[in-house]
Amino acid sequence: MKITSIIAIYGLFWVMSAFIVLPFGVRTHDELGQAKVAGQADSAPGNFNPRRIAFRATILSAIAFVFYYANYVNGWITVADLDITTYFSH
Repeated sequence: MKITSIIAIYGLFWVMSAFIVLPFGVRTHDELGQAKVAGQADSAPGNFNPRRIAFRATILSAIAFVFYYANYVNGWITVADLDITTYFSH
């Protein structure tokens, strides 16, 4: 696998991981007991921390990419394994 492919696939894993970890640990202003700004949505986060989300996404994407790359090298799950039409061809 080329380094450009590795970077591109890891980037995809990172973005997916960022969306997965985004809602964890976020609390609203009401839950934190903080005052809201006029016009603010009730669901707006009061403790949003992009560094924490980026760190968590980096860890999760690294773990996911290691499993992806190990499968790529060892061939544990192939395209043929994912072909469900072979199960219904009787």
